Amino acid sequence: MADGCVLPPGAGHRIRGAGMTLKIGAEQSGRWSAFEAEVAPGFDVGAHRHAGAEEIFYLLEGELDLLAFEPRTTAPGDWTAWESAGGARVVRGGPGSLMFVPAGCPHAFTNPGTVPARMLFLVTPAGHEQYLEGIAELLSRPGPPDQAAIIELRARYDIEQLTSMIPDRRRAASQARARLHDIDAAFMQVGRNAV
Repeated sequence: MADGCVLPPGAGHRIRGAGMTLKIGAEQSGRWSAFEAEVAPGFDVGAHRHAGAEEIFYLLEGELDLLAFEPRTTAPGDWTAWESAGGARVVRGGPGSLMFVPAGCPHAFTNPGTVPARMLFLVTPAGHEQYLEGIAELLSRPGPPDQAAIIELRARYDIEQLTSMIPDRRRAASQARARLHDIDAAFMQVGRNAV
């Protein structure tokens, strides 16, 4: 019989750039990978699904908007407005909230707050840490995330991406508003020049 493992607070393998600490992974278990995760304000993992993996998210601190259902209606690029055939909508979870995601179920989370959220994240089968190492490397590159590279990486690890991963929804929304303001200003200038 194999021995178990007891980790003190703060122990584990820190996955730099992913906000995750691997507690137990494929080296210790063939069934589970367990992580302590910190979710930065504004981070949006993007809606996705796994054909074979199952996941559990248990919120320890902060708030997350959570999705775990097949959508009946979708808003392009914004899973936070999705609704299921039974009327389920995205839920704001706080400490003690748990989200179970069976294989094949679309799911996502985003931190709508101004402080980091912390959660315990379990995945079966073990090995999800390999994907997280890859995504951390992609997100550490300068500039906006390469969505094509993220899609390719996710496909290698049983992840079908449904909406884009957004490192900071708040900044992305602010930039979109600034672009709209610039477009409005350009149209106003064209209109003035036409008279």
